[in-house]
Amino acid sequence: MALHNDIGKFGEDIAANFLEQKRLKIRERNWRLGHLEMDIIAEDKHTIVFAEVKTRTTLFGDKTPAAYVDEAKKRHIVAAANAYVKHHRIEKAVRFDIIGILLHPETHEVLELSHYENAFLPPVRTVGGNPFGGKWEKKPRRW
Repeated sequence: MALHNDIGKFGEDIAANFLEQKRLKIRERNWRLGHLEMDIIAEDKHTIVFAEVKTRTTLFGDKTPAAYVDEAKKRHIVAAANAYVKHHRIEKAVRFDIIGILLHPETHEVLELSHYENAFLPPVRTVGGNPFGGKWEKKPRRW
């Protein structure tokens, strides 16, 4: 296994332990369905948490590990979460977290762990061809 894969797995272990300390139960790690993938899926009584873990041993400029979750990755995470929720018929609130971990490049000691709860919201899409044409109008009722 490549070194970056070992570092990624090590970071996911740290993140899973961190979430368990926050009293979340880990449901899945490295869940996959086709091309969809989630690092950690956890839950508490009311919420299911989809956590993306970014582990780095170096920083490029001021870019934190969590900053590597771009818009395309967020769409991929939302698609995976949607598939998971539908497949398991989950009826809980959904939350998207990002956990950024910075490790010492030689000792792999945790230098920084950042947990961004509710890091982003899924995009809201409108259905094309809706009868409102994108405009809401209040029309009087006819009795």
